[in-house]
Amino acid sequence: MSTIKTETENAGKADVADGKNDGHQPRGLGPVGWLRWAWRVLTSMRTALILLFLLAVGAIPGSFLPQNVVSVAEVQTYFEENPELAPWLDRFYLFDVFSSPWYAAIYLLLFVSLAGCVFPRAMAHARAVRSRPVRTPRNLGRMPYAARFTTDADPETVLERARGVLGRYRIERYGDSLSTETGYLREAGNVLFHLALLGLLLALAAGSFFGYRGNQLLVEGQGFANTLTSYDAFYPGHWTDTGDLEPFSLHLEDFEAEFIEEGELRGQAESYVADLTYRETPQSEEERHQLEVNHPLSVNGVQVYLLGHGYAPEFEVRNADGEVVFEQAVPFLFRETATYTSDGVVKVPDTGGEQLGFVGVFLPTAAENAEGELVSTFPGVQNPRVTLEGYQGDLGLIDPQSVYQLKTSDMEKLGSSPVMEIGDTWELPDGAGSITFSGYKDYISIQINRDGARLPALAAASLIVVGLIITLFVRPRRVWVRATRGEDGRTRVELAGLGKTEVAGNNVEFHELTTELARRLQSKSDGNPRSSTPSGPPELTAT
Repeated sequence: MSTIKTETENAGKADVADGKNDGHQPRGLGPVGWLRWAWRVLTSMRTALILLFLLAVGAIPGSFLPQNVVSVAEVQTYFEENPELAPWLDRFYLFDVFSSPWYAAIYLLLFVSLAGCVFPRAMAHARAVRSRPVRTPRNLGRMPYAARFTTDADPETVLERARGVLGRYRIERYGDSLSTETGYLREAGNVLFHLALLGLLLALAAGSFFGYRGNQLLVEGQGFANTLTSYDAFYPGHWTDTGDLEPFSLHLEDFEAEFIEEGELRGQAESYVADLTYRETPQSEEERHQLEVNHPLSVNGVQVYLLGHGYAPEFEVRNADGEVVFEQAVPFLFRETATYTSDGVVKVPDTGGEQLGFVGVFLPTAAENAEGELVSTFPGVQNPRVTLEGYQGDLGLIDPQSVYQLKTSDMEKLGSSPVMEIGDTWELPDGAGSITFSGYKDYISIQINRDGARLPALAAASLIVVGLIITLFVRPRRVWVRATRGEDGRTRVELAGLGKTEVAGNNVEFHELTTELARRLQSKSDGNPRSSTPSGPPELTAT
């Protein structure tokens, strides 16, 4: 066998070999080409799935590490318990996962990827819905599902009966054949799923930009007004006007916590119930509400959630002259969540002399363990005890510091108190004064959340489920029917089917369609007494 090459072809190869080619040298992609390549990669479905997976993985640290947006106190406790690890975690924003730069980057890339992927797909689907079904293939026998038989009915009658059988399909006539298609709703569900996912991302982003979230600790008998200065921690959105917060207020009247006292679940909480009174505006009537876990208070578009509970021992401090210089309940933070063993700090700056400070441990149900140490054995208050360490000197309040920590570098230790019951008084050494453990109160930690995108986010999440259900249960498929007159005068009927998704139901449905068409052709034609009967059962083939 010989190969013929033209002069033009040989000349072109010679030019390329000489490096000339009229100046048309192969070039790299260039900046524009690289940008197009990056855009194609970013807007591919594969990239969107990878980014969605990364978004889910990135949220994992926020589920098992304390977050500043939920409880600053828990984050501080984590720093105290893990002084070496915590700073490293903080460098990667793992205590502020959902406001971290790396999480925002994943979020933004996912949004762009979905937008670039979904909108072209939606437009392509819209064009497909408006377009006619594809032309009938020349060789129907090569389709995955195929059947053929002959009948005495004329081709027009066959095609007319086929229209009746394929009533749910979109039908287009092409000469001696019908091209039909159904299942457009599946791609519509797919587009709906991705558009709703895009809407969910938009709603969550809008909520973070225009909403706000804050935390506050309330002791029984204390109130809260929704102003910026009232919060222990406040996290506004980028476009939140902090000077125009909803003017509601609330007051913690009482709190009741119940714990399981027997069995394997001893010590677990059964219920937290906080009795609140609140006003939507300063001029409105006072209303009551029972705040429980997962049952927030909704007021003026703001949700107030119950996050946690603890104890605030009450202390009375007298100075060297016997004057009462401090008398209030001080919230203690958990050291052990199972038994509510709690640590706290009492700061007394106004003594008329040197300032006083105390570091204390509160035991709700005190008892000695096997080693003779005093510990708490139950989270409920059954045998409350307090131990204190006293300090005298400069509290260092000029510098910013946590209310839950005592700076002792400029203070002198006075000693340790005995184990104190309610009503006990510890006389401080050197006549520095005294401190009395006078009781305790419950406190709650609440989160105030303003998120106007909650309902849009819920609607988007619902549409995601609807789109997913449609995608899973709707089967797109095509069926073709051709009827041609044979040399023997009989009509040759060919049917073929193609499912865009390979499921067992496609074969069954195609067989039913073929059998039904053959049955209808066996009945008498309109106004024609002669029967149109197939020559035997339809011959089916499937691959």
